[in-house]
Amino acid sequence: MGDKVAQSPADSISYLTQREAAEIDETLMGPLGFSVDQLMELAGLSVATSIAEAYKASEYNRVLAICGPGNNGGDGLVAARHLHHFGYKPFVCYPKRTPKPLYSGLVTQLESLSVPFLSVEDLPLDLSKDFDILVDAMFGFSFHGTPRPPFDDLIQRLISLRHYDQARQKFPVIVSIDIPSGWHVEEGDIDGEGIKPDMLVSLTAPKLCAKKFCGPLHFLGGRFVPPSVAEKYKLRLPPYPGTSMCVRIGKPSKIDISALRENYISPEFCEDEVEADPIDQFRKWFDDAVAAGLREPNAMALSTAGKDGKPSSRMVLLKGVDRDGFVWYTNYESRKARELSYNPHASLLFFWDGLNRQVRIEGSVEKVSDEESEQYFHSRPQGSQIGAIVSKQSTVVPGRHVLHQQYKELEEAFSDGSWIPKPKNWGGYRLKPELFEFWQGQPSRLHDRLQYSPREINGGRVWEIQRLAP
Repeated sequence: MGDKVAQSPADSISYLTQREAAEIDETLMGPLGFSVDQLMELAGLSVATSIAEAYKASEYNRVLAICGPGNNGGDGLVAARHLHHFGYKPFVCYPKRTPKPLYSGLVTQLESLSVPFLSVEDLPLDLSKDFDILVDAMFGFSFHGTPRPPFDDLIQRLISLRHYDQARQKFPVIVSIDIPSGWHVEEGDIDGEGIKPDMLVSLTAPKLCAKKFCGPLHFLGGRFVPPSVAEKYKLRLPPYPGTSMCVRIGKPSKIDISALRENYISPEFCEDEVEADPIDQFRKWFDDAVAAGLREPNAMALSTAGKDGKPSSRMVLLKGVDRDGFVWYTNYESRKARELSYNPHASLLFFWDGLNRQVRIEGSVEKVSDEESEQYFHSRPQGSQIGAIVSKQSTVVPGRHVLHQQYKELEEAFSDGSWIPKPKNWGGYRLKPELFEFWQGQPSRLHDRLQYSPREINGGRVWEIQRLAP
């Protein structure tokens, strides 16, 4: 998705009654020109992206979508298709199929992806053994009355999950689409004996019953509400971040930091498959990070230590790599520059989360030539050049307004496009590598760690590759 999902407080969001929700749907599919299949596609995609944001496929892979006969069930079918493409393994239980072409098409699309359809009889009594995520797509906001077979039994199976042995390490999580099935659309879980979903994905805007939702994750999906609808119903909706189809709403859940962990799933990283030269291996992994579309793959943590031996770290951007080393640019009067003047040794750390990889590089540091710094400085956008002059890095400033004022004055001074001189206290550094470590995350913390260290053989330098314990 490319963008982290923001979070908006629940009390700043509008909630819809059943009548309002129905009227908005009629307006969208009437004068505003939306078709039901368009809205269903957007809703299902919103559900799938919300699930992917909250539950990684590496840990929660097996998904069962339980789909009812109406539009809510259609949202579940669409979500199952997208989850398949996101790397999950979806299964679908669709006991009361709707014969309309829209729904038949959704079934055909899933069958073309070899997504299994399970009958109610095929489902295990204990759903916790075979699935990691249970998508409740049985009934939406238009449902009235009491659930009939087989949905009454399916709802009871979801309810019963919370009564099993509490010693189990992990239950399957329940994700309800728009409203938890069996809840009253406006009053919620009236008798307190209904489904207790871990995650609710509200669509268009939350329904009134969502105020009674007590689970840890509440997302809003359906990025399609026109301004005219928002104004008519006085909807207060949160902004969607970037290109995301979902936004997290409600109170953030309390997090047990000690319980946060990832079980990395990666290809094996073996000695007989790596490049003999670590620079070549770095370029190979760097190209993978670029190809994967990771944000700022050239971001690296630079760690230095001054004469007092106390270390400090910060993120900088790699601006060049060759056989001579790794280059970045900065102010020569900054803290890192002062520390490097006392101790010209540093370490770099690249972390590529999307690939479960990191690279650590240690070595000596020297300044690049003035010519190299000059050339790079004038390759930067004008705003970055002016910013380098304004920022006396690591010094105390009275306030942000001072920086803005100085920037504005320089921007006006060079508005004619004249040459901007590089500050004398600005330039590049090059780390000459003396040690590399390539790290690949693996299941059960049995990570791959391959270290390259130099050895002298017959008067020449070669790199020795050794495997380190994780």
